Amino acid sequence: MTAPAVLVCNAGSSSLKAELWAKHPRLQSIARIVVERVGTSEARLRIGQRDAERVDAREHGAAAHAVLDALARSRSLEGLDLVATGHRVVHGGERFRAPVVVTAEVRQELESLGALAPLHNPPALAVLDATSSAFAAVPAVAVFDTAFFAALPEAVRAYAVPKDWRERFGIQRFGFHGIAHEYLHGRYAQLAAEARCSRVVSLHLGQGCSITAIRDGAPVETSMGYTPLEGLVMGTRPGDLDAGVLVRLMRAGLGADEIDAALQRASGLRGLSGASDDVRELAALEARGDRGAALALEVFCHRARKYLGAYAAVLGGVDAVLFGGGIGEHQPKLRARICEGLAWLGLELDAHANEAAVGKEARISAASSRIAVYVIPVHEELAIARAAFSAVGSQ
Repeated sequence: MTAPAVLVCNAGSSSLKAELWAKHPRLQSIARIVVERVGTSEARLRIGQRDAERVDAREHGAAAHAVLDALARSRSLEGLDLVATGHRVVHGGERFRAPVVVTAEVRQELESLGALAPLHNPPALAVLDATSSAFAAVPAVAVFDTAFFAALPEAVRAYAVPKDWRERFGIQRFGFHGIAHEYLHGRYAQLAAEARCSRVVSLHLGQGCSITAIRDGAPVETSMGYTPLEGLVMGTRPGDLDAGVLVRLMRAGLGADEIDAALQRASGLRGLSGASDDVRELAALEARGDRGAALALEVFCHRARKYLGAYAAVLGGVDAVLFGGGIGEHQPKLRARICEGLAWLGLELDAHANEAAVGKEARISAASSRIAVYVIPVHEELAIARAAFSAVGSQ
């Protein structure tokens, strides 16, 4: 008897992570393939821990075909019954509040949401189209980053803009990185056991960054808003920005497309430093005395610390702080800088535990800390696989 399987595709702005999951009878990862630097001539594909190989991945559809070719060569699908493909879709708008099997109508609606998350929704749909073409009889399931935040309190969702804007254009805060934040909280709940875990702040720090306040398992605040531009400083996105800046730029003659491109791809760490959006490169530059790199990292940490303190107020105190994402999981010095000066809140790091926690799950708070602080590697692909199996009725 063949084992049911799901192929998960997680399209980032310049990457594609694919993972094949099967039930034997427990959920197991069969193969993991990553394509990096999508959209450049330097695109590389890696299967598991093997050496990377150069591939044609000029856009995400081509990257998906490269993944499918690699799966065929590795014969990973042999002996498996592919029951679904699962796809991370960043923006689900107002309608999509739970995973959904993609029909022609759903596909059309998802395309209409592309402008709200231009770095992510269009790539995700390109990958979805490629896999649907390859597996025509296999349902595709969209799993939404916004779904976790569907029940945010009205006072959190509402922007203080004219009522007409809210009603005609659907202007409201949606929140993003929901798959990651839900995973972080769920995993911490397992680790915490009987410990206090009703008031949790989770930080998902990577190329995109967000922070969420969670009370009793439900999000009550989050930093991203109508689009993934709001909130923390990110790799190439600015986070919080006075709307008056955009009015000033438009009056100076800049068009909407030009402004959008700069906000999406030339701001954040890249814009502040004038050099890079990679914190590893910025740390090296800062060590050599580069003022732009130092400014970028200081603004990055200051904004995260400010939000952490604000969310402590929202929750009426904090039981746990969770770090996930590429930066959150691999940059102990930045974690320390974010948490610096928060002893008054009851947060104290164990310096040795923090330095040792690189890419692995660990408690990094000091024994005297009233707040538990954890590093938890986020496995979005596992969460998407579970959601896809559930959506097609394969429990």
